[in-house]
Amino acid sequence: MSQRRMSSVLAALLIGSTAPVLLPATDASAASCSSYPNWVAGKSYVTGNIVRYTDGKAYIAEHDNPGYDPTISTWFWDPYACDGGSTNPSDGFVVSEAQFNQMFPNRNSFYTYNGLKAALSSFPGFAKTGSDTVKKQEAAAFLANVNHETGGLVYVVEQNTANYSHYCDWSQPYGCPAGQSAYYGRGPIQLSWNFNYKAAGDALGIDLLGNPNLVQTDAAVAWKTGLWYWNTQSGPGTMTPHNAMVNSAGFGQTIRSINGSLECDGRNPAQVQSRVDAYQRFASILGVTPGANLYC
Repeated sequence: MSQRRMSSVLAALLIGSTAPVLLPATDASAASCSSYPNWVAGKSYVTGNIVRYTDGKAYIAEHDNPGYDPTISTWFWDPYACDGGSTNPSDGFVVSEAQFNQMFPNRNSFYTYNGLKAALSSFPGFAKTGSDTVKKQEAAAFLANVNHETGGLVYVVEQNTANYSHYCDWSQPYGCPAGQSAYYGRGPIQLSWNFNYKAAGDALGIDLLGNPNLVQTDAAVAWKTGLWYWNTQSGPGTMTPHNAMVNSAGFGQTIRSINGSLECDGRNPAQVQSRVDAYQRFASILGVTPGANLYC
């Protein structure tokens, strides 16, 4: 398992631990999205405040918060209907089911396309930010890294069972309630370590610390943990993979944030090349150029 499992989980601590409350969207006759003030990170907001996020869409504060990201802190913010587009984040996903099947012809039946679509609502900024090209590049980049982590969406759990007992950090105040060997790698980005299960579960409103098996038995939960890492964690890098793609840092920075401490800077060029090859292939399937800065 990569050293990213010991990466900081501070980003996830910004998110409330209560399950997301998805209230009905406000009537679509609301004002233009552009009429609302731009969201500002770190600015205090109170319940009822409406802001325009960087994706051009509006969000309403369902709870007071000190400027959390509306596309990540979904307990504090809900999409707010205005004339900027649909409030259903899974509408118009840039990867069709046929393209998904083309990317993963030998995938495990556990990793369903519908499970991925169901997970998108937890991170509405994913593959929905920027131009159509950027949206497709981000989707291709995420799926290329997932492809590498799981052998083409074949593996649901870590194959080296000898590692299983290593992923319990007893220094954490909550310990390992599911057992010493319960926090091995699972899912599309192979979530592991008790503190990562705790952080991901808190962010998603799911008790993954107490029930880590959900990541290998519920396809939507599995996909959500992969999207959680992609959208909120920097790992050994300096930015989240999501930010790397939407801010034009390039695919190489997604590799650095996922497994840079073991692969980048010449440590394992074959593994990096494997990820790049998959990204170029998936970008081609989606009909976009891969962009610059492919390597780390």
